[in-house]
Amino acid sequence: MPIVLVILLAPAAAALLLCLVPQHRPDWARRISVLATGIPLGLALWLVGHYDRAAGGYQYEVFVPWIRSLGIGFHLGVDGMSAVLVLLHALCSVCGVLISYAIKERVKEYYIFYLLLITGVFGVFTSLDLFFFYFFYEMAVIPMYPLIGIWGSDVKEKGVVRFSKEYAAMKLTIYLTVGAVIALLGLLWLYAGSGVNSFDVAALERHFRANPLDAQLQRAIFPLLVLGFGVIAPMWPFHSWSPIGHAAAPSAVSMLHAGVLMKLGSYAIIRLAVGLLPEGAHAWLPWVAGLCLMNIIYGGLVAMAQKDLKLIIGYSSSSHMGYVLLGIACLTPLGLNGAVFLMFAHGLMTALAFALVGHVYDETHTRYLPELGGLAKRLPFIATCGVIAAMASSGLPGFGNFVAELLIILGAWDRYPLQAVLAVLGVVITSVYMLRMVRGVFFGQANEALPHARDAATPFARLPYAILIGALLLVGCWPNPLVRLIDVSSRPFVERMRQPNGMQIAAPPSTRP
Repeated sequence: MPIVLVILLAPAAAALLLCLVPQHRPDWARRISVLATGIPLGLALWLVGHYDRAAGGYQYEVFVPWIRSLGIGFHLGVDGMSAVLVLLHALCSVCGVLISYAIKERVKEYYIFYLLLITGVFGVFTSLDLFFFYFFYEMAVIPMYPLIGIWGSDVKEKGVVRFSKEYAAMKLTIYLTVGAVIALLGLLWLYAGSGVNSFDVAALERHFRANPLDAQLQRAIFPLLVLGFGVIAPMWPFHSWSPIGHAAAPSAVSMLHAGVLMKLGSYAIIRLAVGLLPEGAHAWLPWVAGLCLMNIIYGGLVAMAQKDLKLIIGYSSSSHMGYVLLGIACLTPLGLNGAVFLMFAHGLMTALAFALVGHVYDETHTRYLPELGGLAKRLPFIATCGVIAAMASSGLPGFGNFVAELLIILGAWDRYPLQAVLAVLGVVITSVYMLRMVRGVFFGQANEALPHARDAATPFARLPYAILIGALLLVGCWPNPLVRLIDVSSRPFVERMRQPNGMQIAAPPSTRP
């Protein structure tokens, strides 16, 4: 069976199998879920390692015709960019399932929804058909409502409920649904205006290379796709659902929410909006480059003002997604390489951060910063991981975030020098609130009311943190394999983009060593 199909079907098959597991055997549900995410991780590692860099393009393809009259087919495949994101999702999924061992109520139902969420994200990263791309996109969004509404928690401040988990789940669902409807309008308009009678992304790319879509039509469709998918990115000013969703969700759901779900929007913008509508990209991406500053600066300043640990990480994630949007707006291989690499590095870092916050909350029953302090003495392993996560988020050398942000800032310098300068300021803001959070939680005066807090003491409890930290350090100290894999697809991708006058964009020197 093709590798990509197995990666997609393993969690889906496990979700169906869990329906047969007795309610009184939650241990079976956990073991099946670990196996269902471990198989895709092993195959994703094999896929990334064996991708033919010399050939490039879409590989490991699966195509099954479905509705021929409409040009709809079940078409899967990956290129260098999507292969990296499949690996990111596989890593976060395994770690999320391991963290989910803290779930004690309605375990079977929880893992069913969680595996459906995992399946949906894999489907988006591997789909090469617009119909199934949108189908899996919705499949990834819908399970968030029950996962937050049932297994989430209210967000409190000084003992007073700031907002409930039901409110957070509903707001997230409404925002993402409205965005999905806007994106659907753009996709249907693109299909109707293409004249190809095909939803196949690869076929549309080949057709538009020889017969570009009318420039006026591209400029009309492009903002629909960017706004629709930008909601989940999340792009300012449609970002307010995201930190609230982070804060109310259970830890493992927050890990996938920030680690991979937010990347669906940026990936869709790259693959569909920019890839299929180059004239629209040239017309509208300068506006995106301006909006992303609000993500970077505003998101960072709001994170600095928060007292809830999950809200700090949530607004931090919105801030970092501004760098991804800036890299996309550059329309250069350097910027696009940085954007995709930052999706990978930030996904690992933010998954680690939410896992750590979840452990702190489980042990102390609070995420309110003034009520914490001095936990490094009681939780030395978690404190060490927390410092590492803060260093990665702040973009210190040795972590993948540093490499990615450097690529984006260098890529933005020629086209958007003001944004490049302010992006550096965003790094400083990030360092301020991350160091403040580490000091407030792990150092300073200890809260004597928290003597019961326990560290992650067993090798099994430490495993998800070790996986995420190991991956962050590996890609930070040795980024070459992943950057080259991304570059194999991003460089031809950018070179296909045309200026309005028909001239190709001048590509900067290769990022390959």
